[in-house]
Amino acid sequence: MVKGFSRTQILLHWAVALLILFNLIFSDAVSELWVQIEHTGPMPTTTGAWVHIAVGVAVLALVAWRLVLRVTRGAPHAPAGTHGLLKFAGDAGHIALYALMIALPVSGLLAFFGGFDSLAELHGGVFKALLWALIALHVLAALYHHFFLKDGLLNRMRKAG
Repeated sequence: MVKGFSRTQILLHWAVALLILFNLIFSDAVSELWVQIEHTGPMPTTTGAWVHIAVGVAVLALVAWRLVLRVTRGAPHAPAGTHGLLKFAGDAGHIALYALMIALPVSGLLAFFGGFDSLAELHGGVFKALLWALIALHVLAALYHHFFLKDGLLNRMRKAG
């Protein structure tokens, strides 16, 4: 049984979190670039959009690395005494987060380079809103564990175990 996350897993967690927040906050450049391409053809000049795309590709690569580590090294179990419903919610939340961390970059790349308008709408609409919601739930759950349950769960993403 794995007692904690490795230093690499922790660094990847926080790197992915920062990259995702960056792209969520500064995503308007891609929308502007998409409008520019639709009006003037494929001669994009918006640097911010290319940064958004590069960050998305980095997120996809780092998430793939995280998944490989999770499968090969493992992840710690829920803290002792965690109610089954909380464990289920945590597992479901993590699966949903991983699914969105893959779906967002893939849908963005396919929309942008493949010209799939429906994927562009899904990427910048539904997927983006779901990710914001899951991030909020993830943070609230971590704080709930730390301040109310006091079960040490949050510490697993602060120091290697």
